[in-house]
Amino acid sequence: MSSPRLKVVLTRRLPDAVETRMRELFDAELNLTDRPMDRAALEAAVQRADVLAPTITDIIDADLISKAGPQLKMIANFGAGVDHIDVDAAVGRGLIVTNTPGVLTEDTADLAMTLILAVSRRIVEGAQVMQEGRFEGWSPTWMTGRKLWGKRLGIVGMGRIGQALARRAKAFGMQVHYHNRKPVPDMIAEELGATYWDDLDQMLARMDLISLNTPATKDTHHLLSARRLALLRPEAILVNTARGELIDEAALAEAVAQRRIAGVGLDVFEQEPKVHPGLLGHANVVLLPHLGSATIEARQDMGDRVIANIQTFANGHRPPDRVIPAMF
Repeated sequence: MSSPRLKVVLTRRLPDAVETRMRELFDAELNLTDRPMDRAALEAAVQRADVLAPTITDIIDADLISKAGPQLKMIANFGAGVDHIDVDAAVGRGLIVTNTPGVLTEDTADLAMTLILAVSRRIVEGAQVMQEGRFEGWSPTWMTGRKLWGKRLGIVGMGRIGQALARRAKAFGMQVHYHNRKPVPDMIAEELGATYWDDLDQMLARMDLISLNTPATKDTHHLLSARRLALLRPEAILVNTARGELIDEAALAEAVAQRRIAGVGLDVFEQEPKVHPGLLGHANVVLLPHLGSATIEARQDMGDRVIANIQTFANGHRPPDRVIPAMF
């Protein structure tokens, strides 16, 4: 007799093809409303699921994990980042945690480059002028932005996405600089023509553009604090497609208000979905609703990776995208 299928609880709507395959392989419980589960619903989910498949909108902390039933064996995250999951607590309880790395790389790098272009060339501002019928004809001095060729881009976090962004920036004729916990291999640095800075403060003070591409951890919370934001040149542009918590948003709003920064492009926010009111209403601030991985292909690939991780676990093998905390 075959063993019973795993009970998999999905906390949000996923692409139809992913949900259909989930139903074929597992006893999958779907969230047809696509509303984020509240705390009570999450607590109930971990008490009945063999596998919980959460997203970034779900806070899977130590308290929630402590309330899980003995049948819960796995947290298969739909997304690359796991800062919303207490991985230490999960692994300490014997749970397997997986994510979906790699599949978001190119799409997120595309969006970072889009924000760099949009802020530098005042794309959103110009589009709004056209939509409102305020275009009165070409002028030599009107709506001038800043060119990218020859500009210095400082990438904070030179992982997959940082390197993908560096390749795009190089194609635009930009000079690539980066700060990372350690230098990338010489072969990659040579390919990208990238200059390494071990001191973040030193790099920030010298760049024309800064892009944040590092995970959110205890060490990177408010990585761009008020002190570090003050190091940026007045002509600098700051882009963040990683996590909102990397920036002290109140300090950034103050820098924008005082015109101590030339432009800002954000796809993520410290209190998402809320946005600091001081960042609203500025022509030089481009805000997007967390579109980094929002392509049909990426979301499908993410779902496929979740399925692969669960299926591998169900077959008695180690999932390919298992997350191991530093303490283990």
